[in-house]
Amino acid sequence: MNDIILDDFQNSVSESLIRHRSIIDIMTKFNESNARVSRALAKSVTSCGCISVSAHKQKLPDDASLENIFDLLSYQVEGDLCDNCKEILEDEIGTNLYYLAALCDSLEINLFDVIIKRYDKLKTLGKFTTF
Repeated sequence: MNDIILDDFQNSVSESLIRHRSIIDIMTKFNESNARVSRALAKSVTSCGCISVSAHKQKLPDDASLENIFDLLSYQVEGDLCDNCKEILEDEIGTNLYYLAALCDSLEINLFDVIIKRYDKLKTLGKFTTF
């Protein structure tokens, strides 16, 4: 069922691409949408203040094990997105997904297949996955 939804999404994106049908347009719009996601997140911190970032070197005790590592590490985000910031981020992430699907379509890559391959790597390598 999920593959049908994702394939339908990718097909719908392909059918809607008129103005930005060139691979160069798609590539630059995808990069722009990445920047807009980052900007929306930054504004959640700096303009709204609903979340804050407490960035620092994460310290692990010498006796830390892989089993408890998730209890010791954090995303370094404090607070929760307000409804407005969440809505903006969801919209920007949606646009980003749109251009990712367009990029995949222009290169004849099935987005669902990409996700499945990455998922298989995650399941196989688990905590040892690197990118």
